[in-house]
Amino acid sequence: MTLPHVVVTAADTGTLTVNVDDKPFHPPDGDPPWTRATFGDLLDTVTRDRHVPVRIEVRETDGTVFTDLVQASRRPATGQPDPPADEPPQRDAVRSFEQVEVVGERFRPGEQVLVAIVIDDVHAGPDGTARAALSPGRIEPADEVVLVGRMSTTLRTQRVG
Repeated sequence: MTLPHVVVTAADTGTLTVNVDDKPFHPPDGDPPWTRATFGDLLDTVTRDRHVPVRIEVRETDGTVFTDLVQASRRPATGQPDPPADEPPQRDAVRSFEQVEVVGERFRPGEQVLVAIVIDDVHAGPDGTARAALSPGRIEPADEVVLVGRMSTTLRTQRVG
């Protein structure tokens, strides 16, 4: 199986030019151009809500290029077959919801940065161990996001609510 190759080129204005397998990939008719703020919608559209893995390459205005594989996520069995991998992504899958951009500085160039949503905090016990027991209903939209650099261990938090 050949993974779709997505090339995203950022402009100084924040707009994104997107090609999938060397063919232009535009937002649905009537929607504004892809931007940094709609990058999540773009990924959802290209991967069909994470049902199709893709190789993505982002070319920044300063010449930096980031490449990653976006894996398909498991989904519950619905009796519906997976869409063929060689079929072009469906553009009408774009969700219309507001996105929040979270930005952190002082990470190493190109390092993988984890994005975590804070739903609660706990105190470490006398031995330094922290424990959190969460019920599935507890994991709801949160008001704080944490960025964690895998290599640098840089931590940045931002309130979003």
